Amino acid sequence: MIEVKAKSIEQKDENAFINSRGEIDSKWKPYILDAAFQKYVLQQAKPEYCISAFLMVANKQSKCPTDGLNQKFKIVINKEGRKQVKVSENLSIQDLSNPILCQINVDKCCDIIYRQMYGIDGSLKFDEYVAMLADHYKHDIKILPIPSAACANCEFKASDEEEKADIKSGFKECWKEFYSWNDDDFQQPNIFDIWNFRKKDDYLHSGCIKLSEITEADIIPKSDAKPGISSSERQWLQVQKAQTDDHSVWIDKENLKREMDSWVYPLHFIDFETTMVAIPFNKGRHPYEGIAFQYSHHVVQKDGKIEHRGQYINTTPGFFPNFEFIRHLERELSQDNGSIFRYAAHENTFLNLIYTQLVDATSEIPNKDELCDFIRTITHSISRQNDQWVGERNMIDMLELVKRYYFDPATKGSNSIKQVLPAMLNSSEYLQKKYSQPIYGAANGITSLNYKNWKWIEYEKGHVIDPYLLLPKMFGDLKKEEYFLLNESDEIKNGGAAMTAYAKMQFEEMTDYERAEIQKALLKYCELDTMAMVMIYEGWYDFIQL
Repeated sequence: MIEVKAKSIEQKDENAFINSRGEIDSKWKPYILDAAFQKYVLQQAKPEYCISAFLMVANKQSKCPTDGLNQKFKIVINKEGRKQVKVSENLSIQDLSNPILCQINVDKCCDIIYRQMYGIDGSLKFDEYVAMLADHYKHDIKILPIPSAACANCEFKASDEEEKADIKSGFKECWKEFYSWNDDDFQQPNIFDIWNFRKKDDYLHSGCIKLSEITEADIIPKSDAKPGISSSERQWLQVQKAQTDDHSVWIDKENLKREMDSWVYPLHFIDFETTMVAIPFNKGRHPYEGIAFQYSHHVVQKDGKIEHRGQYINTTPGFFPNFEFIRHLERELSQDNGSIFRYAAHENTFLNLIYTQLVDATSEIPNKDELCDFIRTITHSISRQNDQWVGERNMIDMLELVKRYYFDPATKGSNSIKQVLPAMLNSSEYLQKKYSQPIYGAANGITSLNYKNWKWIEYEKGHVIDPYLLLPKMFGDLKKEEYFLLNESDEIKNGGAAMTAYAKMQFEEMTDYERAEIQKALLKYCELDTMAMVMIYEGWYDFIQL
C-alpha cells in the first residue's frame, strides 16, 4: 500500500518519522495515521495477504537530472472542464534517470499507531476506535466535539455575509453544543485573539474563554529588560484594552523614536515572493528547493519623498531565477548605505538560501563572490549556516518593531502586515488625508511602476477599506462571456495566491494574454506589500511627532 504525499524528506528511512522519544514526529503523524488506517482496512478486507505500507514523498537529497523537467508534466483543462496532467511525448529515460521521489516503508510507524489508545477518554484501542467511528458514520450519529486550540483555524467557519446567505458555521455549531453559547457570545473577544498565547487548550478545557474572564494572574506579565514591551506585557495590554473597551492605539513613542533616529536615509523597503516546487525547473536542483521569483522595492528619502524604485519578476517557464534575482537586487540596494527594511524573517531566510546556492554552485556564476559578499552585508546568518555573520546593513525587521512598540486593538492580536496596515489606515488621520487623493502613480505625486493616479483610501460604512481588497482584478478588460482563468479566482490578495499564480505560469498551458495578466496582477500585489511598509512607517513617524 503506497500513500503518495506532497511532502519532502532528507532521510530515506523510517526513522525520519520517529522522534528521540520513540514517538511519531508530530509533523508526520497525520500522514502516518492516514497510512496506518489504510493498511488496517486492507488487512481486514484481505486477511490472506501480507500488507506493507509505504509513504512516497519527494527526496530533497535527489538532484533533477535534466533541465525543464517540470515542463514535461503540464496541468491542462480537458473538454469536460476538469484539470488533468498531460505528460510530454518528449519525456525521456534521461529525465527519469535520477528519481526525485522515494518510497519509505512505514510498517514500524504503523505498529506504533496501533499500540496507542484513542477516543475522548483514551480508553479505546485502534481497532475499537475505528469500529466506533464506522458505526457512528453508518448510523449518522454525531460525535460530541471537543474544542481545542485547533479550533482557531477551523475550516468550517462562516463569515457574517455567508451566514446571512444561510451558510452554516460548523465552528459555531460545535461551540454552541459544547459551551451552550449563543450568537452574542461569539461577538465577544476570546483567547484565540490573544497574540502568542500558548495556554489556549488549558483555558478551553476549563471553560475560561472570553477575555472578560482572563485575569492578570493568567498572563503573568513581566518585563524582559529590552526596549518596548515583552510578549507577556503585550498580551496583558491586549486583554486590558478588550476588558475596558479601549480601542485606542498604544505606541511607545520614546523607544520607537530612538529606534527611528538610528536609521540611515534613504530608507529601503523590500518584499519577496517565493515558492518551493516539487518538480525542479533545472538540472541539479532539488525537490522543494526555494525559488525567489519576484521582489518589490520602495525608497523613502529624508525629506519624505517616496518612490517605487524597482522590481523584478520572472515569468519564463523553466528558468531558475535566483541568481538573476539577487543580481538585480544588488544593483538597486548598493547605490547607497541606507537602512533596509523587511517584514518578518522571510527575506533574510531566502537570502541565506540563495547564498548557500551560490556557494554550492558547480557551474560558473558571474560575480559569484561579489553576490555572496552583498548577501552577507544585508543579512544575518541562520542556524543552518556553517559560518555565522551579522551584516553591517543587516535588514531591520518591521514585524519586530510592531511587537515591541505598537499595538492597535483593531488587529485583534495579529501582527500580520495584512492586519496592521488596515488598522493603521483607520487610526491615522494623516494617512487618510494623504492617500484619499489620487497621488499614487500621479505625475506630481508618488512614482509607481504599476499604478496610475491611484487612491489607497476608500471608505465603506465609515471605515477604511483594506487596500488589498482594492487591488485590480486580472482580465478586467474581458467581456463577461469571454472571461475565464483556469476555472479559479481572478484575484491575487495574499502570498499564497501569488505563489499559486506563479506556479500556474510554470506548470499550466495558457495563452500569452493570460500570462501577461497574471504578471500584471503579481506586480501590483507585490508593490502594495512594500508600499504597506512605507505607510506603516509614515504612520509611526506622524504618531511620534504628535
